[in-house]
Amino acid sequence: APQGPAAARNRGISRARGEYVLFTDADCAPRPTWARALLEAVEASGAAGGKGVYVTRQESLVARFVQIEYETKYARMARRDAIDFVDTYAAIYRRDVLEEVGGFDERLPSTSLEDQELSFRVAERGHRLVFVPGAVVEHLHADALRRYARKKFSIGYWKVAILASHPGKALDDAHTPQSLKAQIALTGLLGLSLLLAPVGGALRYGPLLFLALLAVSWVPFLLYALRRDRGVALAAPGLLLVRAIALGLGLVWGVAQRRGWAGRRASQAE
Repeated sequence: APQGPAAARNRGISRARGEYVLFTDADCAPRPTWARALLEAVEASGAAGGKGVYVTRQESLVARFVQIEYETKYARMARRDAIDFVDTYAAIYRRDVLEEVGGFDERLPSTSLEDQELSFRVAERGHRLVFVPGAVVEHLHADALRRYARKKFSIGYWKVAILASHPGKALDDAHTPQSLKAQIALTGLLGLSLLLAPVGGALRYGPLLFLALLAVSWVPFLLYALRRDRGVALAAPGLLLVRAIALGLGLVWGVAQRRGWAGRRASQAE
């Protein structure tokens, strides 16, 4: 039998009898009003589902950075009337919508963005999803640089499979800032320019150019972090660079391994 979170959640859906199915994750502690906030938001809007937010009580610098990272993405979602990106740490769906789309894809193994892929599929069917900032769960973020980088690498790796099935989301989704995509590209170009700089000539100025462009792309995050946590703001340039490197390497490795969604389907058909 299939294993992993997608299969486990599908078994839960098959046993559900109510109109709605709510999800949270094993490393989350929902606040008392979490379920009510999700239900009220979906019923009031007529939406097919919605997602809530993370908070944390952790004091480590990396965990505080992660929290601010999420908050900047939540601000992006809050500006939209509808979203297309729902994580299962704080999620609600109408049960009949989950049945209509076939639930979570069980070909995606453990912690492989299976919740993100489901929400893309639901939104592409024309169903409305909403952001519910009042639905709060407490979470244990990555609290060390190595753990954070490893998580981002994994996200980049599995993103290849998701985008192979939903290529339009490479251009835009409700959760991912355009600045993050630019930072991944600019960080790759920075690395390449460092390799070419010894050639001399105009190439020696490449690293300065790409570093300056990266710094400009960091400004909105840095300004927000300054208002929220000065310690995070001071460390943010280095952490943002680590984020871009880890995500970029994950994307490259995912492509190299040919784990794109189309490839997975082709191999299963053989």
